[in-house]
Amino acid sequence: MHSRLIRTAATFVGAAAALLGTATAWAGDFTSSYSAGLSTYSIKGTEPATGKHPVFIYTVGTTESYDNAQAMGAVAEMAAKGFVAAAVQYDSSLFGTCSQILSKARYIYNSGSSSSAISKLCARASADCSKGIVVAGFSQGSVIALNAKNYDSRVRAAYGMGSHTSYTTYVMSSCMTPGGYTISKDNVRVVNGQSDSFPVNSVRSSSESVAGRSCGSLAYECLATNGSGWIMIRDSAVGDGSADHCYQRVGGCLGLQSTTDSTWRNGSTNWGLKANLTWLNGFVTH
Repeated sequence: MHSRLIRTAATFVGAAAALLGTATAWAGDFTSSYSAGLSTYSIKGTEPATGKHPVFIYTVGTTESYDNAQAMGAVAEMAAKGFVAAAVQYDSSLFGTCSQILSKARYIYNSGSSSSAISKLCARASADCSKGIVVAGFSQGSVIALNAKNYDSRVRAAYGMGSHTSYTTYVMSSCMTPGGYTISKDNVRVVNGQSDSFPVNSVRSSSESVAGRSCGSLAYECLATNGSGWIMIRDSAVGDGSADHCYQRVGGCLGLQSTTDSTWRNGSTNWGLKANLTWLNGFVTH
């Protein structure tokens, strides 16, 4: 009897281990690379273990590490929603003009090149880009994201943080207003902090220009019925009390890339990561 119980227990433990293995195998991490002229850049992502899925790409801001906590948090959230999700490296060492930044976007999103990042991701066994591609980015990475559809018609929606028509001396109107970027304004959502110091005009005015929507001089958000448009975060909404350009970090742009604002990362507010990725998810099929 005792030996039978031992065998039964061992069988149960083995079965439990197998189930755990199955549970943790629902998604797997991967790395890859793509070519940008003579340079090679990294791709880091997570994907479901089985099936064919839409694709999500995140691009960081100037001088940021491509796989920082913000990027990989977005990747993890989208993989859990059933995406082949990845953070894509690019030359983020310097900002630039629309022409300079769009040349980086072209290397990432050029569907006509087998060496582009999007081609590498769409070629993965778990990817089906006909189900849709959605994108997100911060600051310079948001310029890349909002212009992704310029180079791949399969891009369906873009979420930008720190997205403006000007960044101090750089005037970006030619690529950061509806008609300048190819994607419809009905498929764009912009989220900026009220204390962002980069736009030459007010944050509200800049947000209106990027999203192509105005709701009056006192509005803190201006969203269409499908959720596209813009949101301006109040200083009081973030943990450190200052919704600056890097509101998603604790301590703003001087804070560590590895430490994210808890409400942005895990909260249910409409300016947070989860809500905006859920909005993106509504544009694809699974």
